[in-house]
Amino acid sequence: MARNEAPLPLVVLVSGYGSNLQAILDRVAAGSLPVDVRAVVSDRPEAEALKRARAAGVQTETVTPAEFPGKAAYDGALIRAVDRHEPGLVVLAGFMRILGPGFVRRYLGRMLNIHPSLLPKYRGLHTHRRVLEAGDKTHGCSVHFVTEELDGGPVIARAEVPVLPGDDEAALRARVQVCEHRLYPEAIAWYAAGRLRLDGQRAVFDGVPMAMPKLFPCNDQGLP
Repeated sequence: MARNEAPLPLVVLVSGYGSNLQAILDRVAAGSLPVDVRAVVSDRPEAEALKRARAAGVQTETVTPAEFPGKAAYDGALIRAVDRHEPGLVVLAGFMRILGPGFVRRYLGRMLNIHPSLLPKYRGLHTHRRVLEAGDKTHGCSVHFVTEELDGGPVIARAEVPVLPGDDEAALRARVQVCEHRLYPEAIAWYAAGRLRLDGQRAVFDGVPMAMPKLFPCNDQGLP
């Protein structure tokens, strides 16, 4: 069911450089992503992503783990920071902390992540290195709903790239990121339009439970 409402309020969680955040902001600025980025929240005050947000006129907040006595206290502070902006969707864009169950349950069904592998393969870190070590011929990225299982929520969509002879981690990462920057805003747009939701353990697209993630080719012409 399509939304006939104001742009969907969005909060983005970041830790680093912010290239996926920039892809989202660029689509918003172009008028092709119907969301209102209310805030960008980081666990690292030096994150380059915060500079990107400020340059776009988006409010920023930092919730630093060292300021709290433990994970539960930190997650509670992060919830308060996010809730201040009343998001309809929480987007993880390179947020490098494992979220606790209380945080995940609060936003279950309205929190997305993009992961640099073809999930369920290579959950966790160092995905490009692991792909090269395994000798895989294909790599890529996946957008999924966030659940309490690390990188284990229902996968919505994937984009694939070939692993080329002579690839190192940097070359492979760069190729995958091109796909991330195209795929993630597209998946967010589906959610904002009311086309995508979580029903139990399954993603539902246009009212139909997804038996398989959507697969997008990634090439110089962009996503179809």
